[in-house]
Amino acid sequence: MNNTKRKRLESKGWKIGTASEFLNLSPEEAAYVDLKLALSRSLQQTRQEKKMTQEQLAKLLKSSQSRIAKMEAGDPSVSLDLLVRSLLVLGTSRKGLARMLSERRTALVA
Repeated sequence: MNNTKRKRLESKGWKIGTASEFLNLSPEEAAYVDLKLALSRSLQQTRQEKKMTQEQLAKLLKSSQSRIAKMEAGDPSVSLDLLVRSLLVLGTSRKGLARMLSERRTALVA
């Protein structure tokens, strides 16, 4: 958010902060959310790079297209285990997973 917009909102009484502050997340909870979002984004990107549809990936995982959509959207019902397994099915190496997880993610501003 640019400074002009921030100042305008704050002058009207709005409080600007991070999603973690808004949800009152502990550092561990925030790290967990960031981890899931990083894996979700990486899953979508990897699938698209392989020119695969959600339906094709679902068949590989013996799942459904709607489940793949939830995985890529970072739905809270999706486990880390399923995200990691999906990336491995797409050919992501252990080093690739480590790289995905180590990339610094920027927090969303609420």
